[in-house]
Amino acid sequence: MAVRVAIPVHNARVSPVFDVARKLVVAEISDGAVGERTEVDIDELYPPGRLSKLGELKIEVLLCGAISRHMALMLSSSGLRVIPFLSGTIDEVLDAYAGGGLDGSRFAMPGCRRRRRRHGAVRGQGQCRREVYE
Repeated sequence: MAVRVAIPVHNARVSPVFDVARKLVVAEISDGAVGERTEVDIDELYPPGRLSKLGELKIEVLLCGAISRHMALMLSSSGLRVIPFLSGTIDEVLDAYAGGGLDGSRFAMPGCRRRRRRHGAVRGQGQCRREVYE
């Protein structure tokens, strides 16, 4: 079964903040493979316009960098699955998602990696909770 995925893009990478991104890469993923990709302008900077555009595009999953909690909850309440705090090139992230490999810290935004102790201090996630909104 095919899944329509969108990723906000900036310079061929996942845009750091979905709420202000200007373009999306839309791809269809089926049987672990990424199909045709298209780039779409999303000039609507207000939340209802973004939600409407994603609905028109029949997006089921949004893979993104940072996203406001309000926007993430609005999108998920409309039926979209939101996977936030990702970074990397569009190709790498799409391929990893298609292959089921987005878990772990490889694609986590800087500052959002797994917590670890170093010299007695806890370092890591800060405000970045890898919460998936469904």
